[in-house]
Amino acid sequence: MPGSEFDGRTARVAEGLKERALDGLLVTGLANLRYLSGFTGDNGILLVLPGEAVLFTDPRYEIQAAQEAACRLKIAKGALTVEVAGTLARLGLKHVGYEPGRTTCEVYESLKSRLPARASLEAAGGWIEELRMVKSADEIERIRRSVQTNSHAFEQAVARVRPGMKELDLAAEVEYRMRRLGAEKPAFETIVAAGARSALPHAQPTSARLQAGDLVVVDMGAFQEGYASDMTRILFLGSPGNKVKRMYRAVLEAQLAATAAVRAGVAVASVDAVARNVLKGYGLDRVFVHSTGHGLGLEIHEAPRIGRTGKGRLKAGMAITIEPGAYLEGFGGIRIEDTVVVTATGCEILTPTGKELRVI
Repeated sequence: MPGSEFDGRTARVAEGLKERALDGLLVTGLANLRYLSGFTGDNGILLVLPGEAVLFTDPRYEIQAAQEAACRLKIAKGALTVEVAGTLARLGLKHVGYEPGRTTCEVYESLKSRLPARASLEAAGGWIEELRMVKSADEIERIRRSVQTNSHAFEQAVARVRPGMKELDLAAEVEYRMRRLGAEKPAFETIVAAGARSALPHAQPTSARLQAGDLVVVDMGAFQEGYASDMTRILFLGSPGNKVKRMYRAVLEAQLAATAAVRAGVAVASVDAVARNVLKGYGLDRVFVHSTGHGLGLEIHEAPRIGRTGKGRLKAGMAITIEPGAYLEGFGGIRIEDTVVVTATGCEILTPTGKELRVI
């Protein structure tokens, strides 16, 4: 990603310091730190000031940070908090923002105990996450490539599915294929659940074997070039009965209707309501137990939340999932999920994989 894009992001944050009555902002969340600086290591603190940004990290990352970070670099010989607190004191900063949801108590207390009496740490949560909601063209292209890798991995893995295969083996095959295709790692622990276990929305794969007559949920995502993808598809081993077909039709109609409702300016809660209303017509609204979708990007779950209590409206450039589902205890579950990008007049569906019930 061009260094100028990182410069632009830190400049936007710097511009917002004055209106928040802050002298600087400490960024400790790794995704936020990467978003602002380009640094991909797992130990760093970014200090954003009105005129510059400074990345603090340790000697293990000196070479890497110099190659990645689009800002001034400071290598701490000891604890980062000691180096950061010393810098804050030397600069005479009085009001310093921090990320309460992404800063551990240990880091907070270490910083606070070392600041001069006149200085204070002030909560500034959600600020960077709000900036991250609308993706740049470069970010969208990275998400697109991640989505394509994810879908190709799905096709390669599904080609090997047979009755008797373990859930764990299918999950391993999915993750192996995505890595071979260029992903750095799965975006989350791959979900493979068969039979009655498919009614568990976040089931972990087990040694249970796929059997004829099983519904199989495959929920998978990849991180590629730092950006996440997310997709859920349903397999059926054998010949599906009318109950499965009806349930699948209901979820598919809900997914298509919710996708059609996506466009800039629409309240996120209304997109969720569209999916629920379709399922209500099938008597399945009460077994839709999660939100209709979520944002994704540098993290697999980002704002906005596309749910009943979701706040705000969609904006062009947001990357979100649309994933209604229905889950019947003792029978099974169905969820259909795509990754889409919000546009001024609708959305672009990034997921190329067909949404038909995949019969094996």
